[in-house]
Amino acid sequence: MIQEPTVVKTHYWHILADGRVQCDMCPRYCKLREGQRGLCFVRMRQDDAIVVTTYGRSSGFCIDPIEKKPLNHFLPGTATLSFGTAGCNLACKFCQNWDISKSRKTDTLADAASPQKIARVAKDMGCRSVAFTYNDPVIFHEYAIDIAQACHERDIKTVAVSAGYVCPEPRQEFYAHMDAANIDLKAFTNKFYKKICGGELKPVLETLEYLKHETDVWFETTTLLIPGENDGNDELQEMTRWLVEHVGVEVPMHFSAFHPDWKMMDYPSTSEASLNRARDIAMDNGMRYVYTGNVHDKAGGSTYCHHCGQMLIGRDWYVLGAWNLDEQGRCNQCATPCAGVFEPKPGNWGARRQPVNMAVI
Repeated sequence: MIQEPTVVKTHYWHILADGRVQCDMCPRYCKLREGQRGLCFVRMRQDDAIVVTTYGRSSGFCIDPIEKKPLNHFLPGTATLSFGTAGCNLACKFCQNWDISKSRKTDTLADAASPQKIARVAKDMGCRSVAFTYNDPVIFHEYAIDIAQACHERDIKTVAVSAGYVCPEPRQEFYAHMDAANIDLKAFTNKFYKKICGGELKPVLETLEYLKHETDVWFETTTLLIPGENDGNDELQEMTRWLVEHVGVEVPMHFSAFHPDWKMMDYPSTSEASLNRARDIAMDNGMRYVYTGNVHDKAGGSTYCHHCGQMLIGRDWYVLGAWNLDEQGRCNQCATPCAGVFEPKPGNWGARRQPVNMAVI
């Protein structure tokens, strides 16, 4: 029998004049009466407060290569202990983890683990980091922060894979505990965010600017290119020019291939030509590190020196090949620094995916 998840009181909410309680975690600002849940499903009004209903439970744990998050400039080649919970504060019609993010069942949360246990298991399994992924960690804010604190006590880094859809005050608290992030920049029009995701673009751009200018968090961006929806040349030009101006040329970008899923089964998959076109636009506009994903593309997955053009990190899917960085993270041919968080030697985890059963560890 599956034990019910722990319910924990939160502090980002306030009571409205009409008696409803407004959740102030994300820009949805759900206004709830007693017993009602927000769109995310996991934050609920209980006893005139907002509680998170999934603390301490996960939809599953797995050890992945850090490149799968994707993060190409953060401890390359190392393993990360990945997990998510249930629910999401966006409603993306193309969601590839819809069975988790759209779950309305506590049965999804089959794996129980305290923050201290997660940190210990990550250390014992040789992981350099713990990644909050599969669904957005914004909605399990309190659990993620407690895990991050336990991880840092064991010299384990923490990674947030997020859509960046969060309010300023909780954003500041959350990222004070994160070492790296991948922000899903889903498109560059508000029309796309409203029509396809049920959200807005502006808060995501604010998160990107916040991370760049007010934190030391290493971050990269990912855009899933959906044919006919967010892959037009004009939009890609506008997006990449904005990134150059507002977060700088050294933030790595990932353009990933869409495959039909959930409510967008009638759309075609993204072509390699479209990914390469997006990559070319970004690089022509000045971005130094631009990658293609969800396709087998050694050239588009590898890292090159922006000064002399040498391949710095070769990648074949998630397997590292060439390594031409010195111990200070510089090109070993021209001594130009490569932006990122590097150790003197890369990890050797490779492409393995190893499920972890917390109940028997």
